[in-house]
Amino acid sequence: LQERLAKLAGGVAIIRVGGASETEVKERKDRVDDALNATRAAVQEGVVVGGGVALVQASKKLHGLEGVNPDQTAGIAIVRKALQSPLRQIAENAGVDGSVVAGKIMDSDDPAYGFNAQTEEYGDMYKFGVIDPAKVVRTALQDAASVAGLLITTEAMIAEKPEPKGQAGGGMPGGMGGMDGMM
Repeated sequence: LQERLAKLAGGVAIIRVGGASETEVKERKDRVDDALNATRAAVQEGVVVGGGVALVQASKKLHGLEGVNPDQTAGIAIVRKALQSPLRQIAENAGVDGSVVAGKIMDSDDPAYGFNAQTEEYGDMYKFGVIDPAKVVRTALQDAASVAGLLITTEAMIAEKPEPKGQAGGGMPGGMGGMDGMM
């Protein structure tokens, strides 16, 4: 039905994906699929500033919010910190201190102000072209909250017992002979 509607609206395109190997073609096809899905999500619900900045802005809205009891207040603090994690990780992956980046963005009054990890510049994320589909950010947040809720209400969990690591083999006891006075 969507395909027929697109044909009627004149919004049909054929995208040819090629590559030197089957693996390369598959990788490129996956990237095209991701881009198409992101574009559809952006058309459905719009876009927000990317690079984790939208989540940091949400974190700011929770500042000063107190729970009914200490447990709720602790939960709010956990959510605030978790909302900053994507931005911090992006900065760390770019070789920059994530806490410093998060602090600068938290201090800014401009909701579009962020850190462009590719150029290591601060500024308007819309002007940098760093955006995320709002639907993707929203559903990621909803899914994370759902999983966290399941873990909190779980009374017991089963996990595989880690196997003990054996001692490292090889070397002679006592180190290398004749090297006593070196340290």
